[in-house]
Amino acid sequence: MQPGDPASVAVVVLGYGDEPWLTQCIAAILSQGEVLRECVLVDNGVEGAGIDDLPTDPRLRIVRPEANLGFAEGCNEGVRHIDSLVVAFVNSDAVLEPGALQALASVLRDESVGLVTASVRLGDRPELVNAAGNPMHYLGYTWAGSMGEPAADHAQAGEVTCISGATFAVRRAVWDELGGFDAEYFAYGEDVDLSIRTWQSGRTVRFEPAAVSLHHYEFGRNPSKWFLLERGRLINALTLYEPRTRRYVYPMLAAVELGSLVPASMQGWGGSKVAAWKWIWQNREYLAERRTRVAEARSIPDSQILPKLSARVDPPPSFGQSVPAIANSVLEGYWGWAMRRLSRGPRR
Repeated sequence: MQPGDPASVAVVVLGYGDEPWLTQCIAAILSQGEVLRECVLVDNGVEGAGIDDLPTDPRLRIVRPEANLGFAEGCNEGVRHIDSLVVAFVNSDAVLEPGALQALASVLRDESVGLVTASVRLGDRPELVNAAGNPMHYLGYTWAGSMGEPAADHAQAGEVTCISGATFAVRRAVWDELGGFDAEYFAYGEDVDLSIRTWQSGRTVRFEPAAVSLHHYEFGRNPSKWFLLERGRLINALTLYEPRTRRYVYPMLAAVELGSLVPASMQGWGGSKVAAWKWIWQNREYLAERRTRVAEARSIPDSQILPKLSARVDPPPSFGQSVPAIANSVLEGYWGWAMRRLSRGPRR
C-alpha cells in the first residue's frame, strides 16, 4: 500500500472544552471516502454533549487520557493509536471539504515531501484564506499566512516555510523519524518546530490548495495563551539554529525582547512575557539538550533554510497586533546584513 491509496489515511483530532464544531468536523472526516482508514479523537477534556452527538462509525475511536495533554502531546498520543501510512491532523473546529484527505495524501506520494498543509479557509467566508502555509520570522514569530486574502490568489501548489497546524498531513514513517511534536511546547510553536526540523531533514514542506479545510477560527489571547505563544517562539529561536547563526540571531532577539516589554505591558500581557523568560531560564538545561538533539538530527545546514525565513513581522490586521514600520525596517536591515555575513561562510 502506498500513501494516497484507499484506506491508507488516519486522522487525529483533539477535543477540549466547548466544541461547537466537533460533530461537523468528525462527520466531514468520515465522509472523505475510501482514503480514510481510521479517525482518532483525543478527548483532552471536552465539555458538554459534543462527544455524545458524534456519529457511530467503526473507523472512529475515542481516546481519553487521564489529563489534558495539550495539543503537542495530545497529537502524539493520537498517533500512538493509529496504524496507517499517512496521518492527517485536523483541528476540532475545522470542516474538511470533499476530497481534502485524498489531495493531502497524494502529495505525500513524493517521498521528498515531509509535510503538506491544506488550504485553510475562514469558515464563515470560505472564499478567503485563513492560512496558505505559515511564515516564520528569524526571531521565531509566526502568523497565519495570507490570512484574509482571496483563496483564488493562492490556487497554486508550492513550497511554504511552515504548515498550519489546523490541517496538515505527514507520512507515519517521517513523523516517527522526526519524533513527532515535542511535548514541552504543550501548545503553540510546535508546528513551526516540526516544519523547520522537516526542512533540516532534507525534505520539503508543501501547500496543497486542492485540500480545503474550513476553519471556524476565533482569534483570542488570554494570559495563558500569551505565555504559551511567547514560550514556544523562544524555544524555537533558541534551539533550531546552528551555533554560527545563533551568534547573529541572539543579539537582535535580546534587543527585541527588552524593547517589546513596554508595549506588551501596556497591552496587558507583559506579565506573560516575563513568565516566558522565567521558564526559559529555569529550563536552560532542557534547551541545551534540545539544541544538541536538533543538531544531531539535521542533515541540511542553516545556509539552505535561512532564505525561507521572513525578515519582517507582518501579522494580519485581525490579530490586533502591528509592528511599527521603523521597527520592521530595522529588523529587515539587520537580517540583510546578517545574511550577507552568513553567506560568506565561517572564517578560517
